[in-house]
Amino acid sequence: MKTKLLAGAMALVLVGCGQKASEESAASSAPAATEMVSADAAGGPDVAITAAPGVAFNYRYAFRLDDDRIAAVQEEHAAACETLGVARCRITGMDYRLIRDNEVEGRLEFKLDPAIARKFGKDAIASVAKAEGVLAAANITGEDVGGQISDSQRRSAGLADEITRLETRLKQGGLGDRERTELQQQIAGLRQQLDGERETRRGGEVQLATTPMVFDYQGTGGLPGIGYGNPFSDAANMLVRSGSTLLSFVLVVGAAVLPWALFFAGLLLLWRTPPVVAVRRWLVGKRAAPSATPPPEI
Repeated sequence: MKTKLLAGAMALVLVGCGQKASEESAASSAPAATEMVSADAAGGPDVAITAAPGVAFNYRYAFRLDDDRIAAVQEEHAAACETLGVARCRITGMDYRLIRDNEVEGRLEFKLDPAIARKFGKDAIASVAKAEGVLAAANITGEDVGGQISDSQRRSAGLADEITRLETRLKQGGLGDRERTELQQQIAGLRQQLDGERETRRGGEVQLATTPMVFDYQGTGGLPGIGYGNPFSDAANMLVRSGSTLLSFVLVVGAAVLPWALFFAGLLLLWRTPPVVAVRRWLVGKRAAPSATPPPEI
């Protein structure tokens, strides 16, 4: 009996030690997992193209850095693409705008080899961080183009079988003109659908062959601690716009009122000229003369 109790106690001690060791192991591994997720979250999930065959990815990154560094970073990204060669990286669009004295915006658009697209994006994020910029936004989407191509191939096979069946029926004798015409129209319509499926597959193949990637650059601008906008500059611009609006309103109202004001001023001056004044006095005297004549006595 004592032997059984001793064995049970030893078993409980071993279980407790095992649980404690596993908890300590989990606790020690938890920070590493957290660091791995936080470090990878900046650029999005690291999904290799071998793990997603037939998926066409689309990358879009927005960077925020000092306005005077945007041009240099943009040139660095363009040079990195040029180094890879046109077969693996091609610039399809570029934009650089100086909006105001302290506001800069830019954009670069690429077509990349799918095998290097993810690494190219990560290297671009690293170069922005090196220039004391940040990744403001990231958008990575994937579309199952391979599945769409497979579905299109199945539809094309069905269309081809139907065309073969109708052509076989057309070659048979005993068809009337109307039935023959209807069969020919059906075959023509099916061939158009078949051509459409081929174009769909070609477009999907192009999507799988190249991966689009877009870099948007925005400057910090403004004053330190305030951000992109400069309140003093905005206030000055608002003052200029308000003054321009007031001046335009005054000019429009003046243009509308001035002719009538001149017209009535001319009438007032004419009313006070000596000839008009004499006529007015003569009219007043003529009206007053009958009233001044005494009535006849009865």
